[in-house]
Amino acid sequence: MNMIAGVYLWFSLSDNWLGENGILTRLAEHIYYVSLSLFIACLIALPLGVLLANFRKGAQLAIGIFNLGRALPSLGIVILAIMLIGYETSTVIIALVAMSIPPILTNTYVGIGQVDSSLKQAARSMGMRRGQMFFQLELPLAFPLIFSGVRSALVQLIATATIAAYAGFGGLGRFLIDGLGRNDTPQIIGGAVMVSALAIFSEWICSRLEKLMVHKWRGGTVELSAP
Repeated sequence: MNMIAGVYLWFSLSDNWLGENGILTRLAEHIYYVSLSLFIACLIALPLGVLLANFRKGAQLAIGIFNLGRALPSLGIVILAIMLIGYETSTVIIALVAMSIPPILTNTYVGIGQVDSSLKQAARSMGMRRGQMFFQLELPLAFPLIFSGVRSALVQLIATATIAAYAGFGGLGRFLIDGLGRNDTPQIIGGAVMVSALAIFSEWICSRLEKLMVHKWRGGTVELSAP
């Protein structure tokens, strides 16, 4: 009971919310790390996944190489990046991007690759150009699986972005690291609650967005129309 009261007190103090070390600042830093890393990962993984799904050559090898990042511990990637780059914000971003690419790349490759070839053939026979076929046929059908990869990467990023604190940077991980250093259990629990709440909120936003997009594309039911 005292522990619950301590956590409640930690959240209730205005000093813990404001200032350069406050919750709002750390939350903004965490969201910055996550959003920038996810954006860069999508810029790399989405076009590469589409390219591999269409040309196939070397696809399994490329995906296997990128999936090596999953086998490495997140803290190990950060330490390696620090050794190569130094203590820079880019160190954390590179590590987070490396961990985010595999699920997005794999799901994009599988999603585009599983589109029925007969539908593609029908689209070609109707005179649809390659770009039209991608945006009107392949993307709507593959979207749920592709977005699932992005969604998975986002939730993973929110949890693993706490490693920024290990490298001496900000984010919600600071509450965990600083709390451990000071033996401040309410701060540790408070930081963990904030990370969990951000992950749950992001999952809810993604769920709503996915439903909106799937509804827009009528649940993946695509009507082929001649240009």
